[in-house]
Amino acid sequence: MSKRKLLINKVFEKIKAKSDKDTKNGWATELSDDIDKKLKFTISIKTLSRYYDSYITGTKEETGIETLILNKLSEYLDYKDFADFSRTFIKNDDEANKTTVKISVDNDEGSLSEKLSNIIINITNEQNFKMPEFMKKNGMGIMEIALLICLATGSVFFSKKPEGKALGFAGILDSQLHCMYWDKSEYKPIDCKDKKPIYNHKIPFDYERMEYFKRIERKDTLTVDNAFGKVWYSKYNGEVYFFTDDGVDPNNGRELRKATEYIIDKYAGIQEEAK
Repeated sequence: MSKRKLLINKVFEKIKAKSDKDTKNGWATELSDDIDKKLKFTISIKTLSRYYDSYITGTKEETGIETLILNKLSEYLDYKDFADFSRTFIKNDDEANKTTVKISVDNDEGSLSEKLSNIIINITNEQNFKMPEFMKKNGMGIMEIALLICLATGSVFFSKKPEGKALGFAGILDSQLHCMYWDKSEYKPIDCKDKKPIYNHKIPFDYERMEYFKRIERKDTLTVDNAFGKVWYSKYNGEVYFFTDDGVDPNNGRELRKATEYIIDKYAGIQEEAK
């Protein structure tokens, strides 16, 4: 189960536990009100209902979720943000994966090889075992050991690296915390420790968001034929901005809407000059 799907399930579980409603729209309505009261942040009933269909019932294709909303839903569950939820949430025993693996290294050891030789894997059924002797005798390096551990826990994956960043193997060797910031029309990766004022609005790195969520700079190229059903928009102070994916406009915090034929006709394409 993906972390996004897990988050949506847990959010609705929380509202169902204290609600007397028994329908999707009823839960979405109460959830929207509850989030507004607790966080002073608005997520529309329609959006929450769409998440329910995408991530719980599976009746609709999974839709993208803006990082800001992921963070707010995590706050609703009393986590700091979505990164904190993803990092610290532990599945209950009745869920699909019942095994938790914890790796601890004795910090008093004098060398890396000595530290690795003391790695202990603790399984939740209380069976403990030390690193097999064949690892020590054959001088297995950290990459080989990391690979073995990942294969054992089913956590091997390869991520496409962001521009200018080198991702560690399966996240084990990656010592950097990745962030990204909104640069007027798109997200760009940045070191989380960068303190320059221009990067005040850093958020946790999300490769899919950085790659696919952009503001369309040349809206004069949009037509009903090439854009209807494929772009979203926000309207602020009489100005309309178009985007390549659903979410929230990072420039003004407004939730995006699917662009209709009317909106595309009126605000996109080549506009006639006012007389």
